[in-house]
Amino acid sequence: MPESVELSESECEALLRAGLVGRVAISTPDGPHIVPVNYAVVESRIILRTTPYSVLGSNARGAVLAFEVDGFDHERQRGWSVVARGRSEVISDAADLEVVRKVWEPRPWAAGTRSLYVAIGWTQISGRRLGDTWDPMSAMPARRNL
Repeated sequence: MPESVELSESECEALLRAGLVGRVAISTPDGPHIVPVNYAVVESRIILRTTPYSVLGSNARGAVLAFEVDGFDHERQRGWSVVARGRSEVISDAADLEVVRKVWEPRPWAAGTRSLYVAIGWTQISGRRLGDTWDPMSAMPARRNL
């Protein structure tokens, strides 16, 4: 069995910035939800696009959220996971939106208009990997160019 190794904050941030798809955990009046999303990282904020009427759009404004991204190698029984936590905010300022678009505008894969930009400014980031003799970054099957 591979050993569990804690990732440093800089390793966590590098994997988060390189990822393409993750999951947002959100608490709603109906209970917890986990929403898969594609995303971008701009400065120290995770940026998502959604519709104002979705579970995320209806409940994320000002909420404390958890965002998770991970990778697995089933053949070698190894993997990694990074979790970032922080309070969300809606981005509505034109100058702020322009900064997001210049760095990398998240492009939702789901059909429909996704006009609501949600930012999660993380205050905590942590992660781990299984196995200590490999580099998760080099094993990512797809990653954003940094």
